[in-house]
Amino acid sequence: MPGARRISLLRHAKAGARDTPDHGRELTREGRAQCAQVAEHLLEHGRVPQLVLCSTATRTRQTWELVAAGLGESSPVRFLDVLYSADVSDAVDVLTQVPGDVTEVLVVGHEPTVSETAHHLAGAGSEPGALALVRIGVPTASLSLLHTDAPWSDLARGSAVLTAVLTSPHR
Repeated sequence: MPGARRISLLRHAKAGARDTPDHGRELTREGRAQCAQVAEHLLEHGRVPQLVLCSTATRTRQTWELVAAGLGESSPVRFLDVLYSADVSDAVDVLTQVPGDVTEVLVVGHEPTVSETAHHLAGAGSEPGALALVRIGVPTASLSLLHTDAPWSDLARGSAVLTAVLTSPHR
């Protein structure tokens, strides 16, 4: 895929009960284990990001930190407040601002925005099973893998191909 841009949308790993303020919720032991699986998925699919766009919530930060440790990589990361409460248009807007020389992006966010963004971007040629899953919502630590030939600034509904949704065996 010469010139292709690849987007990995990651729902954060499993977080603890809502007995603390939402923004500060931390990963559970199970969530921490899920991060190792996410790193394996990224490596197996050649998806080591050149840039990470991450919500500022504790659970998304922890997810990225543990995934990065599993990758053995220190990709540049931007922690963005907008991704904490983002809707699809916010998520797409963040992606349209990615520098043109970046071809591999990972977004670490929340449901339902992660699955709704994957569904929004998925166009012709998308894998039917993956498309069905993002229509209903993805479990924690799921990766939605997309690619597009469009420049970042031209991302819009149906401008990418959803090739897979990779899930963790932990739930």
